[in-house]
Parts: sequence; structure tokens; C-alpha cells
Amino acid sequence: MYVDSIKLINFRNYKNLDIKLNSRLNLFIGNNAQGKTNLLESIYICSTGKSYRTSIDKELINLSRDKAYIGIDVINEEFDKKLEIKFERNKGKTARINKVEVDKISDLYGAFNVVIFSPEDLKLVKEGPNQRRMFLDNEISQISPRYRYNLGRYNKILTQRNNLLKIIQYDKSKKKLLDVWNSQLIDVGTEILLKRLSFLKQLSIISKDIHRKITGSIEELDIEYMSSFEIESNDKQKIQNNFLNTLKKNIDKEIERGTTRFGPHRDDIKILVNNIDIRTFGSQGQQRTSALSLKLAEVELIKQAVGEYPVLLLDDVLSELDLNRRKYLVSTFKDIQTIITSTDDIDINEFNKLTKSIYYIKDGKVIETY
Repeated sequence: MYVDSIKLINFRNYKNLDIKLNSRLNLFIGNNAQGKTNLLESIYICSTGKSYRTSIDKELINLSRDKAYIGIDVINEEFDKKLEIKFERNKGKTARINKVEVDKISDLYGAFNVVIFSPEDLKLVKEGPNQRRMFLDNEISQISPRYRYNLGRYNKILTQRNNLLKIIQYDKSKKKLLDVWNSQLIDVGTEILLKRLSFLKQLSIISKDIHRKITGSIEELDIEYMSSFEIESNDKQKIQNNFLNTLKKNIDKEIERGTTRFGPHRDDIKILVNNIDIRTFGSQGQQRTSALSLKLAEVELIKQAVGEYPVLLLDDVLSELDLNRRKYLVSTFKDIQTIITSTDDIDINEFNKLTKSIYYIKDGKVIETY
């Protein structure tokens, strides 16, 4: 699977761009604020329907225009796809797959898969649980439409239950209605938990192996799922029973606070290196390497799930990696399409043996050199 071409009209600082890509390695080189990250962002949006940099679609439209367009052609083993997204400042966005408009933007998930690694991914290790939940949800959603559907259902149920908890603060007679929302929350929440546990088990095995190779077997990476209530096993009935008992025991506190305090929306993952929680005690080098291991493991996991490698997007990260980590990355490029952005300090000689195209970007204009 690879992106064959990209067309951008009034997207960020690109007024009109139409380029072909190499099916293997693509290097986009330029100074900061020239549009390198914008290019990767456009590809990511066609995979997920949303930006990884902003939740405000209007920011994606060139400041002097009211409309913007992204179009990419994707080639894979089964059939080719043309993915298009149009943005209008006062109307939102619409998407088409092979010229057929999708019902929901989220239907773009699974049309083709990408994995992105950027300096922002240090948040996966360094910041709060929300970053790690987003990581799980985004990656599982790419390979499981059912999970994405359950996630949407769960969030709606959660909103309704939280609203009811607030109502009960003033009207105790409504407390009996909680049973209905508890049942729905537990059913859908358990499905989400089981899928997360299965995904994390696979991710842990692959990332552990990658991390050993990157660090020369000096470091051992482990990932643990941290549930907001006790999980004794992967048994569905036991998880449901524990979930229900936890909600019942804490109902008075939840009513007092007007919010649901237990469930997948409050869970986390713990990332350990040599049995040390690196969020708290790890060096920046360990945190960066762990994030890289997780992202590269995600590449392999998607390959196992869908039968094809995703497109790998690397946004300004090579200069932050030492020689061993860069060598390991380079060794993966020969099998998958990789799109890299970097400043002029990149050593192009590191990629001499690879099939590649090199482009220079300046002020939203792209020049292919070879």
C-alpha cells in the first residue's frame, strides 16, 4: 500500500500542489514553517478524517481563501482508491472515496492506514492518561470498524449517564434509572476493554522485540494495562461483574461528583523500561526510544491485521535520534512507503542504498531533485 500522488488546493500554505510520490522512500527537506508538516498532515487526514495537530477544521484552510481541498491516490494489492476531502469555512467538510461521498467523515478510517511518528509523540510517554487512551483508540480504530463503532456508542452512553448523575443530585427519585445506563455502559465498555487488552498483548510482544534491537538488548520494554477497576482475567463475564460491583459500591460518590469515575474512559497504560515507569523516572532518551518502539510495533501490527504495511510518516524526528536508532529506522524503509520531513541538517548519505525521491520545500512550493 502506498500513496501515489497528492493534490492540495488552498490547504494551509499550499495554494496549488500536485506531486507524484515514490512508492518507497520520500524525503521532504526544508527550513521550519515552509510546509513540511502540512504535507504529512494532509495524508493523515485522508486516513482518519481528522488532523493530528488541530481539532478546528477552519485552521486547515488558507487564510486568504474560504475553501480547501485534499486529494490523494492510493495504490494497494487489491484495488486503487482516490480519497478526497473538501473544507468550506462556513459549512464544514465532506469526503469522497472513489468519487462517492461518504455518510460520515469517520468512514475514512480503514480506507488506507498510516502510522505517524513526530516529536509530539513524546506526549504518549510523558503526559497524562488521555494521550495514551487516544493512542489506543486511534490505532485500534484503524484496523477494527467494530471497535470504532463501540467507542462512539460508549461515549454517547457515558454522556447520558453523566447527565443523569447530575439530575439525581436534585431529584433522588431518578436514581432507579441508573440501572438501564449501567447495563449499557458495562456491555459496551467490556467490549472495548477486551479489544484493548487483546491489542495491547500483541503490541507488547512486538514492541518488546523492537526495543531490544534498537537498544542492543540493554533495555527491556513492557506495557501494562491499568484499568480503573479490578480486572482478574480476560473473561468477559468476570469483567462485567467487577464493573457492575464497582459502579454499585461507588454510586454515592459518583452522584456527588456528577460524573462516571470508572470505565475505559478512565483507564491508562503503564510503559516500563527495565521494570521502571519511564513516565516518572525515565530519561528523555528512554522516553523517545519507547515511543519509537511503540510506533514501529504499530506498523507491524497493522500489517498482521490487514495484510499490508501502512504508510509510515516521520515528521522531523531523525535529527533527534542517535545513530543506532536511525540505522534501525532506515532498515525498515526498504519494505514500506516512508515519507520523511527534515531540515537541511539531514545526512542524505544514510539513505544511499534505498530507492528514494528527494524534494525541497520552500514557502508551500515543492521541487523534486531526484
